[in-house]
Amino acid sequence: MTIQQADSTVVQQPQAVEEVGTTSPVQTEVRPAKPRYPYQVLRQLPANATPAQQDSAIQATFQPEVIQRSTRPDTLHIPGFGKGKDYRDVSLPQYYRETFFANDSLLHPELTAGRYGVAGDPVPYTVRNDNVITGLLLGCFILALLSFARTGGILLRQAKDFFFAPKIGTTTVSETTGEFRFQSFLVLQTCLLLALLSFFYANGYISETYVLASQYQLIGIYFAVILGYVLLKMILFSCINWVFFERKKIGQWSQFMLFIFSIEGILLFPVVVLQVYFDIGLKNTLVVSLIIIILLKILSFYKCFDIFFKRTSVFLQIILYFCALEILPLLSLGAVLVMIGNELKINY
Repeated sequence: MTIQQADSTVVQQPQAVEEVGTTSPVQTEVRPAKPRYPYQVLRQLPANATPAQQDSAIQATFQPEVIQRSTRPDTLHIPGFGKGKDYRDVSLPQYYRETFFANDSLLHPELTAGRYGVAGDPVPYTVRNDNVITGLLLGCFILALLSFARTGGILLRQAKDFFFAPKIGTTTVSETTGEFRFQSFLVLQTCLLLALLSFFYANGYISETYVLASQYQLIGIYFAVILGYVLLKMILFSCINWVFFERKKIGQWSQFMLFIFSIEGILLFPVVVLQVYFDIGLKNTLVVSLIIIILLKILSFYKCFDIFFKRTSVFLQIILYFCALEILPLLSLGAVLVMIGNELKINY
């Protein structure tokens, strides 16, 4: 094989080959078949052939043919319907020229085809990985620390006065506006923790999916209902106590009721934290929370008797008073929270 020019290559055909095993001097010329693939042409070139020479050899061997498309009409159409129209007809409307696969990524490689491989199973939802609930608990912890720093002395004094009532005529120290404000924050913390416990109960015993856009909306609804319950309860106590009891006793009962709400939030906080991060079991969490609430109601019953009915020695009235303003509203609150969960859940 010889190279004639730098940018072109001529493949020299082999000369006549003498047949083996014959004594006749006749020479038979063997013409190799025309290469069908480019690699066959490249194999006939020398090893030091340049890319330009390889391209010239391939162009000399293969000549592109002009493709003439058929102009005959398409007769492959559904019997009973008219012939299909050519999609290249500019008079056709856009919806006629677009097909079902017009926007398919497989038909258009320039479009993104999505992720490769098989999607894995989503990670199941857990409360400990919920950033919002973690933020709420962290906020409750910081709020409790600030409240203790400002109202720690008044809480200790109220706890002492709760079991050891001051003597008649003893001057009592009233709360300042700042202390009352921070103690009110503890009441809000109690409402939030009760809302989280209600949310845990709803997810565990009612349903895991609701018609709401987010589960945080369910927590917000529970928080609003519990806060409304606390405000309504304080209003009812104020209205009824102003009718039957003295102003001084009403003030004492209001202070101790605020103290009970604050202590309830302080005791429920570690229970909620253990449920969220250590998974002590929803049933155990609800049982411990119920025990805390019952004990605090017993203390409220004792203080109610000590303030209002100790000197009158009337037992029937305190039972009616306590059941009407403490037990029935609490049971009604539980029923309302369960009803809200049942109404908002998704029924399949």
